[in-house]
Amino acid sequence: MRQGQISVQSENIFPIIKKFLYTDQEIFLRELVSNAVDATKKLSTLSRVGEFDDDPATAKVIVKVDEKKKTITISDSGIGMTEEEVEKYITQLAFSGARDFVEKWKDKDPAQMIGHFGLGFYSAFMVADKVTIETKSYQKGSKAVHWECDGSTSYEIGDGKRKKRGTDVILHLNEESVEAYGSPWKVRQLLEKYCKFLPVEIEFEDKVLNNPNPIWVKKPSELEGEDYKKFFEELYPMQEAPLFHIHINTDYPFNLTGVLYFPKVNQALDNRQNRVQLYCNQVFVTEDVKDVLPEYLVLLQGVIDSPDIPLNVSRSSLQSDSNVKKITSHISKKVSDKLTEMFKNDRKDYESKWEYVDLFVKYGSLADEKFAERTKDIAMLKDTDGNLYTIQEYLDRAAVNQKDKDGDTVVLYCSDPKAQHLSIKSAKEMGYDVMIMDGPLDTQFASWCEQKFEKTKFRNVDGGNIDELIEKETTLDSVLSKEEVEGLENSIKSLVNETAFTIKVSNLSTHSDFISVSRSEWERRMDDYAKFGQSMPFGDLGLKKQNLVINPNSPMAAKILAKEGDSRSESLRYCIDLALLKKGQLQGEDLERFIAQASKLVD
Repeated sequence: MRQGQISVQSENIFPIIKKFLYTDQEIFLRELVSNAVDATKKLSTLSRVGEFDDDPATAKVIVKVDEKKKTITISDSGIGMTEEEVEKYITQLAFSGARDFVEKWKDKDPAQMIGHFGLGFYSAFMVADKVTIETKSYQKGSKAVHWECDGSTSYEIGDGKRKKRGTDVILHLNEESVEAYGSPWKVRQLLEKYCKFLPVEIEFEDKVLNNPNPIWVKKPSELEGEDYKKFFEELYPMQEAPLFHIHINTDYPFNLTGVLYFPKVNQALDNRQNRVQLYCNQVFVTEDVKDVLPEYLVLLQGVIDSPDIPLNVSRSSLQSDSNVKKITSHISKKVSDKLTEMFKNDRKDYESKWEYVDLFVKYGSLADEKFAERTKDIAMLKDTDGNLYTIQEYLDRAAVNQKDKDGDTVVLYCSDPKAQHLSIKSAKEMGYDVMIMDGPLDTQFASWCEQKFEKTKFRNVDGGNIDELIEKETTLDSVLSKEEVEGLENSIKSLVNETAFTIKVSNLSTHSDFISVSRSEWERRMDDYAKFGQSMPFGDLGLKKQNLVINPNSPMAAKILAKEGDSRSESLRYCIDLALLKKGQLQGEDLERFIAQASKLVD
């Protein structure tokens, strides 16, 4: 048994690094500006520990575009490099100057550096045929250094021309990149996207483009409501003001800061735009935060910033690990705590915001058991009169009058208040409440409530006669004889397509409809799954029959029985059409026939 060492040829690995190091080519500018910011921040650290005498407060990063020379230059007045440091940090792949600096001074000043991987500089070669560095160290007596590389593994290094401390990185753009990135407007666009909140001033065309001190790096006690409002406007110009905000400021067991805003969500909101932005030490990373924010909170807006979220070298995708899961859980808890605080401190204000908070709470309850447990007592139901109740409050209220023969409390709800107006009216005339559940998640939420709250049933108000939806212990006898009922049933069967209807007789109260058409609650829920593009738990149900219920106790039954022949059939046909019309199902020739028959009644 012998040991060996894997050999890697630099001329083969370098093209791979240049091409595949980053998944998004345009972030080259972010990486190079971030390096310049780190170099500048190091001066502050050295000043605090007594290793640097000048005032670093005015140091900034300057970006310039020379369209004639086809170059982009990133200049800083930061720490600079000696020739030895250039050899160490630039020519040795994956050797991080930021990490090395932090390690050296961590006991005296725990500085936050952006760079971690030592590879950011090489993003320059995705867009440049040649890269030049002019640098001069802050150290007294140091010489300026010139370094140049054409993208191969060879480079030139020697005396430079720079007079003052700091570094210039000059990108000589390749032909393809000249068109993509060689104009001032494009560079400005990239700077505004990626460097908007970097902690050092970024100057371009004689104007500072960034806000180095955004509110999320400040303590909540230092801020007023107006500060949060202005920051929202800075992030999302011309957007409607949010409902409220949550300031996150955590330093243990992980570092996480940020400000999250609750927008006025509606079902038409495009969740691909204006989402939460993820930053790492104030460097923009992505708006694709699904691995950090729970899915039910992706419609939030604002910023989260954490150096502890493990990023790959491109900083454009997240890896799933235990730290990310802890951060995700923490954000979820902060949101639920904020909602609970609002409910307890000012319920009236909370209720005024419920129509917008509704979607977050219900989605979270369905997706996250812990979130559901924390918000179960602040999730609300709204009735057709506009009254709001917590779920338990309403169940306690409904238990007085809306218990069925099995001892279950029945919650009647409507999914379309206008279309179901008559059914709602019938329920309210009997002293029952009707809840409005017309959102995209309400079908699933009704099922969730039935699981979480014992002895509870949710039934759509037009899922049948009210007497059927809330069945009582007492049963009614038919006022008609068995032969009369059979006669009615047979007459109706001759008029309808029995492949579309299941016909049954039910002895209901006199105020219930003579003939009614409905679908079962289960089939209705399955249809709702399909309506909103969700997979159904039992596959495709296909076309299902509706229930056609005959109530022999309706006064109409006796009146129609008194008729004979065509007159009876015509009246029954009219009653069937009325039942279908009530459900919005009377169309085409059937509707034409009904209108003609109704016109005869006026003549």
